[in-house]
Amino acid sequence: MSMRESRVNFHWQKNSVPSVRTGVSLHSHTLHSKESLDFVERATANTPWLSGAIRKQRAKYRANKGRELDLKRAWWTPPLSARQALDLEGGQIERELGTDALVSISDHDNIDAGINLHALEEMRDCPISIEWTIPFRLTFFHVGVHNLPVDAAVSMTRAMNEFTAQPSEGKIGEMLAWVGEAPETLVILNHPMWDENHIGEATHAEMVTAFLDAFGPFIHALELNGLRPWGENRRAGKLAARFGLPVISGGDRHGREPNACLNLTNASSFAEFAAEVRCDGWSDVLFMPQYRDSLKMRILENMCDILEDDPNHSLGWKKWSDRVFYRTDEGIDKSLTEFFKGRFPAVVDRFVSLMSLVRHRRVRSVLRMALNEKEAIEF
Repeated sequence: MSMRESRVNFHWQKNSVPSVRTGVSLHSHTLHSKESLDFVERATANTPWLSGAIRKQRAKYRANKGRELDLKRAWWTPPLSARQALDLEGGQIERELGTDALVSISDHDNIDAGINLHALEEMRDCPISIEWTIPFRLTFFHVGVHNLPVDAAVSMTRAMNEFTAQPSEGKIGEMLAWVGEAPETLVILNHPMWDENHIGEATHAEMVTAFLDAFGPFIHALELNGLRPWGENRRAGKLAARFGLPVISGGDRHGREPNACLNLTNASSFAEFAAEVRCDGWSDVLFMPQYRDSLKMRILENMCDILEDDPNHSLGWKKWSDRVFYRTDEGIDKSLTEFFKGRFPAVVDRFVSLMSLVRHRRVRSVLRMALNEKEAIEF
């Protein structure tokens, strides 16, 4: 499929990477994001030795508490600080592409990563960005708002979070127009075809179509996501063509693997890059080699990053359990280290031990073969 507004390249294809000045990394996460733990159950559904451990923990909780374990009350934080994420993403671009790098970190409903980077004089040009949650009818959408005006970023983020807490469909257009008012800001609908709220693929398709019918004029591009299946990305491309919008990259990195989807540009600043997308309707997307690997295996490796101790964690959260939290029946947020006082249920220890096996070379080799899902990747 070809689109007038966009070009999609694949790093593994011969002569596929045009000579450009800059590589752009959009949509990655740091320790400032809160990530729901319920994804673990979905991600391990086809891995019996892991899904079985979760079912056992659920049964034990049900027996002790008389109700189901609500994993939506638990969350984890990605391992990297803002500076570590910047170095990881920029390093891949400089090493693999030999170009300058622009990196926009967009944590969930949080701009602390960008604010912290701006505290360093040499980082003042880094975009301050956010992945904003917009409730909409039966579901919600994640919108990447990249490169907020520095002097207004904090107040704008407060207003966005207030809207998320008390949404009004009638105000969505007004809010989107406001957050994208500055010409150097990009507003992107992230992973548009992902049924993240589990309302059913057909119903989700109806919702995203209704959302774009109403608010498409305020969206600058639709995302091709480096951690979503290729078939879903193809549907996102068709949706973008339907609404006359360019597609754009979004790696959605949460762990230590750098973004698998980047943008290419001759722009020297984020403002220039934003103008290419907004004014020219042009976007040059590049899928990196890791996107060809098994998506299920890549997600398992991300989970290993979550469940791995880190003696050099920037906040001193050295144990994996320092970075996983649970909201108690009393409404108190506690890390698992504090919650279990260091004495984890046997099934939790078992699950963590099983996950650690993924790091072993022979186990990885077997898993790669077992989880490999061959899919022709072409646009």
